[in-house]
Amino acid sequence: MNDTPSKLHLEDVLGSLWDARRREDLGRLALLVHCDLRRWARAAKQELLAKHAQDLVLTCPLATREEFIRRVDQLIGEAEAVHATCGRAS
Repeated sequence: MNDTPSKLHLEDVLGSLWDARRREDLGRLALLVHCDLRRWARAAKQELLAKHAQDLVLTCPLATREEFIRRVDQLIGEAEAVHATCGRAS
């Protein structure tokens, strides 16, 4: 990702998250949340989203696999809400 956050970059991150979620690939989900989504959120000045992404990974291990998936789903929903409010794609 270059230094300028864009709606297209977020779409790429969301696409990767959806794919990993569908496959229930927990390791990839954790990597995407912590590295890609958090980095995009920080660059886009979406500090709350960045904090939630960081907290999800740093509070691991969670009690159950289902709890991790539930929290990832919440984070994806939050990222989708940010995507809906983003300006035009760059």
